[in-house]
Amino acid sequence: MSTGKLVSAFSLRLKKLGRYAEFAVPITHKKIFTAINLNPRRTSSFRNNHLVLSCPQLLKRNLFTMKVETEDFKSIFTEELIQLQKIFEKHNYEIRFAGGPVRDLLMNIKPHDLDFATTATPQQMKDMFNSENIRMINLTGEKHGTITVRINEKENFEITTLRIDVINHGRHAEVEFTKDWELDANRRDLTVNSMFLGFDGTVYDYCGGWEDLQKRRVAFVGDSRTRMQEDYLRILRYFRFCARISPDPNLHEPDTEQALLENMEGLSRISGERIWLELKQILSNRHAGPLLETMLRLGIAPHIGLGDNPSLKEFKVIWERAKNNDIKLLPITLLAALLDSEEAAVSLHSRLKYPNFDKELSFFIVQHRNILPEPFKPLRPYQMIVIDTKQKMKDAIFRGAELLRYQGKQELADEFEKWVPPRFPVGGADLKDKGVPGGKPMSLVIQRLRSKWKESDFQISHEDLVRCIPNVMEELGIKVQK
Repeated sequence: MSTGKLVSAFSLRLKKLGRYAEFAVPITHKKIFTAINLNPRRTSSFRNNHLVLSCPQLLKRNLFTMKVETEDFKSIFTEELIQLQKIFEKHNYEIRFAGGPVRDLLMNIKPHDLDFATTATPQQMKDMFNSENIRMINLTGEKHGTITVRINEKENFEITTLRIDVINHGRHAEVEFTKDWELDANRRDLTVNSMFLGFDGTVYDYCGGWEDLQKRRVAFVGDSRTRMQEDYLRILRYFRFCARISPDPNLHEPDTEQALLENMEGLSRISGERIWLELKQILSNRHAGPLLETMLRLGIAPHIGLGDNPSLKEFKVIWERAKNNDIKLLPITLLAALLDSEEAAVSLHSRLKYPNFDKELSFFIVQHRNILPEPFKPLRPYQMIVIDTKQKMKDAIFRGAELLRYQGKQELADEFEKWVPPRFPVGGADLKDKGVPGGKPMSLVIQRLRSKWKESDFQISHEDLVRCIPNVMEELGIKVQK
């Protein structure tokens, strides 16, 4: 490991089950696989290139442990986190880091979000925090076992009781609380997300997550079909972690790929908001193109609002061009490449319900992607779109720049973002002074004057435009109001 030190399985304490055990371990391998003989001896020796250990502390099934002593791990211990640790120790409840932060630390990444698991039930946590005058917030997670606390009005911590799934609906499970760490690990989605980490730096791995992490392998815990059917959103989580961990986004184990194909329809039961949260993270990754192609090949399109025939050819062109030119496109921009019409854009938004900003951008890309820069004034077509917009200029400029990136024009996009749109110099008072009647006649005159202003590349002056008003009125057949 490049940062810090990971101490092997032989330097840590094993979980005590109450009897002596003997088990064989290949010296060159870090994983202790299973107990092979129970007896009351306490010895250690070498046999056939295996280290044989006998001790009163037995690893529970495939439990693998190791020690983390990296600077990243030490740096996460804020004053508030230390206070949280002391509260749990005082009340004799176990608490460990769970899932994501453990995975990130083992990949030499400092975690941004800390998740915790505990043997304390939600009620026990509430009683404990009340007794310590710790404020609890957002109690909506309590039915799923999660209590959120805010310490010193600085830092929030989400702590979830160990649990097992009792009934699964393919979306959210009904859970039962437990004190068994292994049972909780076994209900998690992916092996790399199933590990726990003690505050002393001890990693607890029941499902082979560390081994898979070393291999950069993304695998479901246990049977992949069962895990998917417990919550079909795990299909997208699988692809998201392939994007983050796997060195080859096109490399999927045959059985896993078949299970994905068989269960893709289940995504139709998942809310659009949950799908979008996962999908936009996949589309933000450097492997977004090949991953999305795989997902489409496995039949995801109709279940997430992309219809039966998304424009894969257009998507490939846009993805390859962006990659070759080192252009970073927004997730919704990439999705827009799959849409062949405004109706398709409406259908996608109706399914995924992403924010209005993304909705407007997807519509804009679909409407204007065939516009091309002019030879001598390349930005002029995009400027005209902005000048005519009825929305905020800032948003219109951003959309125009993103359209240029979509078209592979990064330098023009950078230039366009610096452009300050001029203000149309003629107002209602000018028209009234020239006798233009209010209402529709005034709107017609304004439109004609704006056209002249745009044709001049915004160079015609206020005075010259005002002088044009009588001629414009005559052309439009509008009589002067006295």
